[in-house]
Amino acid sequence: MKYNRKRLALALAGALTTALLAGCAEDQAPSASAGASTPAGTQETTAQTSSGALAIAEQGIFSAGGTVIESDGTFDVANYYTSREGSTSHVDHANVLYQIPENNTGLPMVFLHGYGQSRMGWMTTPDGREGWSDMFLRMGHSVWLIDQPRRGEAGQTSVAGTMITTPSDQTWYTQFRIGTYLNDEFTYNEGSQFPRGEDVLDQFFRQMTPDTGMDNANNDQNIDNAVVAQAVAAAIDEIYDRTGQDSILVTHSQGGLPGWEVPRYTDHVAAIVAIEPGGAPQVDSDAYNALVEQNIPVTFYYGDYIGEEFTDVPAAAMWSMMASTADTFTEAYNAAGGNSTVVHLPDEGITGNSHFMFQELNNDVIADHIEAWIQENVTE
Repeated sequence: MKYNRKRLALALAGALTTALLAGCAEDQAPSASAGASTPAGTQETTAQTSSGALAIAEQGIFSAGGTVIESDGTFDVANYYTSREGSTSHVDHANVLYQIPENNTGLPMVFLHGYGQSRMGWMTTPDGREGWSDMFLRMGHSVWLIDQPRRGEAGQTSVAGTMITTPSDQTWYTQFRIGTYLNDEFTYNEGSQFPRGEDVLDQFFRQMTPDTGMDNANNDQNIDNAVVAQAVAAAIDEIYDRTGQDSILVTHSQGGLPGWEVPRYTDHVAAIVAIEPGGAPQVDSDAYNALVEQNIPVTFYYGDYIGEEFTDVPAAAMWSMMASTADTFTEAYNAAGGNSTVVHLPDEGITGNSHFMFQELNNDVIADHIEAWIQENVTE
C-alpha cells in the first residue's frame, strides 16, 4: 500500500505545483499573478524566492480518518442516477496536502487551521509573501497541511449544515485584532504588522471558508472536536507509517481545541505549538491527562493588543481572558513534570502582531522563534 501511495504522490506532483508554489515569490504582485507557476517535473519542484530555490523531493494529497455512512434500503441500479437507498458516503475525514524537502532533517510539522479557515492560511500571505509552510520546509521539516473535517477539501460531512450569506468581514477583522472598522474604512491597530492595501484585504477576506456541518442559520458555531481530533490523529499515524517519525502539531485558534484532544487517539505527537488557541485544556481533563502521560512539550504563542490596557482594541479583553487559560495550564502542567511555555511576543520584543501572526510582515521572525523553541525542547 505504501508503494501505491507513493506512486500516486509522484503522479500528482506536477499538477500540484501550480497550486502550491504560485504566489510564493517575493516579487509577485499581491493579487494579479495568483495563477503563475514554475515548471517542474514530477519528483522535484522549485520556487525561486529571495531565499533561493526551494527543492521538494516529494509531495501529494491524501485523506485520513473519517467514517462511512449508509442509507437504508437497497440500491436500485436501474435508477442509479436518482436512487439513494442502500448508498454509502465517505465523510468526516481530514484532507492532507504534504511536501517533503530534499533537505529533510527535522521532524514532520502538521498544521491545523482555525475557524473559517483552511490550510491556505499556512501556505501564503495576503500580500503574496512566503507562508510558514515554505519557511519550515527551508528549515528542513516536511510539512503536512490539514483541511479539517467538514472544511475546505474535506467538506464531505455526516451532519447537514446550513450556510448563510450574512456579511461578516468587519466582525472577524475586529475579532482577529487586526484593527476595526470606523468611518466606512478598515483601520489598523497602532504599529500593526498586518500588510496593508485594498488588494491585501481582498485576498485575506477571500480565505474565509465555510464549515459544511455547521448550523450557521442558528449561529451554532459548535464544532465536533472529537471528529476533528480523531481525523488529525489518523493523519499523524499515517505520517508515522510513512516517515517513522512523530509529528509536531501546530494549531491555530479554533483548531487548538481539537488539537489538545489529538494525543488521546495517537501516541505519535512529538510536541504541540498552539498559536492563540481558543483555550487550554482544563487541568485533569482527559486531554490534559493524555498530554501528561505522554510528556508532550507544549508552547503557546500570543501576539500583541491583548489586555484591558488596550482600550481602543475591542477584542483585547476577551483575548486576555482566553490567554489566561494558558497560564493556568502551564503552571499545573509543569508542576506535574511536563514542559509548557507561554510566549507573549511583545515580551520578546516582537510587536504589532494580530491573531494572524503567521501571515504578517514579520512572520519569518516568529517562525525563527518557534524553530528555536523546537530545537531546544523537542527531541527526535
